[in-house]
Amino acid sequence: KGGFTAEAGRYHLYVSLACPWAHRTLILRKLKGLEDVIGVSVVNPLWLEFGWTLDEGADQVNGKRFLHEIYTLAKPDYSGRVTVPVLWDKKTKTIVSNESSEIIRMFNTAFNAFGDASVDFYPQDLQDEIDTVNTFVYGAVNNGVYKAGFATVQDAYEDAFSALFEALDGLEERLSKQRYLTGARITEADWRLFTTLVRFDAVYVTHFKCNKQRLVDYPNLWGYFRDLYQVPGVAGTVNMDHIKRHYFGSHRKLNPSGVVPLGPDLDFMTPPAREGMENNR
Repeated sequence: KGGFTAEAGRYHLYVSLACPWAHRTLILRKLKGLEDVIGVSVVNPLWLEFGWTLDEGADQVNGKRFLHEIYTLAKPDYSGRVTVPVLWDKKTKTIVSNESSEIIRMFNTAFNAFGDASVDFYPQDLQDEIDTVNTFVYGAVNNGVYKAGFATVQDAYEDAFSALFEALDGLEERLSKQRYLTGARITEADWRLFTTLVRFDAVYVTHFKCNKQRLVDYPNLWGYFRDLYQVPGVAGTVNMDHIKRHYFGSHRKLNPSGVVPLGPDLDFMTPPAREGMENNR
C-alpha cells in the first residue's frame, strides 16, 4: 500500500513503552509473530524540553538521539508534532506512518507471509462492529482520560469526566454478557481499549483526576482486562516503570515535583473469572 511492500527486515518501529497508542503496535507485533521481522527502538520515558529522546545506541537504524531527527530525516522542512509510534522504511528512508490505527492494521494482514497468518484481529465479518466500538472507545475513553487530565477549566473537565465514566459503565454492562467487546473473539477493539485500561489505576485515577471509580471497582472490566493481560506475550509489552515515570515525570504542569508514586499494588495475574463465556481467541 502506498508503494510500500511488505518485506522482512525492511521496516523499523519507534515507540514509547509509556504511550498507549504506541503500545497497541507492540502488542500486534508480538501477537502476529513479527518480532524478527520488524525491529524496534524504544525512546526514553521522559518527554521534556527536547521531546522524545533516545539513549546512545537505542536507534540501531539511523543512529539518532532525538525522535524529531527521524521526522526531519524523512522531511527536512518538517515542523509539525513529533509523536510515537513511527513506522520507518529503511529502504526509502522515510516514515510509512505515525498513526497507530494504520500501523496495527498493517501488522494484522500485510506481513502474513512472515508472521502468524492464523491470527486476525480485524476479521471481515466483524469490521463494521469493530469500527463502531473503536469510535466510541476512542472518544470517551482513550482520548477521554486525556481530555479530563489536561482540561484547564472546570466545565471541560466535568464534561470529559462524565463522558468517561458513562462509557466505562456501558462497557461494564456490555462485558457482563460477552467475553470481549465484539463477542467471543479478541479483536483490535479489545487491544485499543486494553492499553488505556492498563494505565488507568496506576496513572489516570490520580494524575488525570479520573477518580470516580478505579478499574478494580468494575468486576467485569477488571476481569476482562486480566483476561487480555494473560494472553501469552502481552505481559511482556507492559512496562509499568516507563508508564509511571513518563506521566508523573513529564507532565510538570500537572505534577510540578516530578515525584513518581510507588503504588498502587496491582495483581494482573489473578485468574480473570470469565468462566462460562465462550472462548474463541
